Amino acid sequence: MTWAEAFPSTPFCPHIRVWIYLNLLMEYISWDKTIQTFGDMDYSPTTTKSGGHLPTPPRSINDSPPANTGKLNLNPDAETILSISTTFFSNAHHRARQPDIALLSTDSVYFYVHSDVLLKASNNQFRGIIPTKILRDEDEEQPVFAVPESSSVLNVLLHAIYELSCAHYAPPFDTLVAAVEAMPVYGVDVKATIKPSAPLFNLLLSQAPLFPFQLYALAAQHDLFDLAVPTSSHLLAVPLSRLTDELAERMGAVYLKRLLFLHSGRTEALKRILGAAPHPHPPTANCDFPAQKSVGRAWALATAYLMWDIRPDLSTRTLDSALRPLGEHLACEDCKNALGQRVKNLVVEWSMVKRTI
Repeated sequence: MTWAEAFPSTPFCPHIRVWIYLNLLMEYISWDKTIQTFGDMDYSPTTTKSGGHLPTPPRSINDSPPANTGKLNLNPDAETILSISTTFFSNAHHRARQPDIALLSTDSVYFYVHSDVLLKASNNQFRGIIPTKILRDEDEEQPVFAVPESSSVLNVLLHAIYELSCAHYAPPFDTLVAAVEAMPVYGVDVKATIKPSAPLFNLLLSQAPLFPFQLYALAAQHDLFDLAVPTSSHLLAVPLSRLTDELAERMGAVYLKRLLFLHSGRTEALKRILGAAPHPHPPTANCDFPAQKSVGRAWALATAYLMWDIRPDLSTRTLDSALRPLGEHLACEDCKNALGQRVKNLVVEWSMVKRTI
């Protein structure tokens, strides 16, 4: 049927004519033959003129993440990534034999360790996680036990138990504190683990210039006297007014009293040292006793200036630079020598005052 036969003299608009024509065309098409034609087509891989297959495009580097459809990923080519400690891995030689268990942190990092080492260091089976007897065949994988700690905290804790240094990881101070606080939870003796010869002891002590109050409170809380003593010297430059109630409570009465006595004791000692003026020399024709009183007055003014802002961390250099210039205004050589000797003795006496608890 032609267009003229279908629409001999139809006054319809062009759009309606096209629509009617398409409907008639759909009625005359044999869809069975069309589908059969497409079904018989050859879908084999396209080949080049040389007969080889076209190369497969490379896999995109930045693949889009798969949608969370709630279905299992059954793709056999999918890669499984395991995070394993670079120190405590399965073939690590920290002991004569290989690790027999694995600990899994909360952020899915595996630590391969020896059960006998952890059980020996713990008095509660490592928080009741590790059984006393582990039965497995030699060809079986190590059993895995979940530990409710982050990998950073567990890493420091295991290094301390094995007496290994974790300084190369550069753990922040908060992580070190969290590891020490976790030791009693896992039955680990803090005083026996953080001893002066332990690597963790030196790592904690290196944080004293930056966190003196916090480290001193940590040492006081666990009665780590050997750690609190060198840390207390870094507290001389810190006013005790910055001490918070929380830190004071963690320190306890004994260590807080020691810190207060350290500050007050050094302050009183410096006042006592500064109060002693230079000894007068025997009178001479050019400098008698009344003339030597000027040295005492100058000394009193200079020491009063120092006592106005006296601090327990006052350096010997500050004392020397404040008192030695007094001799520049003296005409008597004996007075100059007496003043110089007194300043020298003062610096020595102040340097001998105890700087730690």
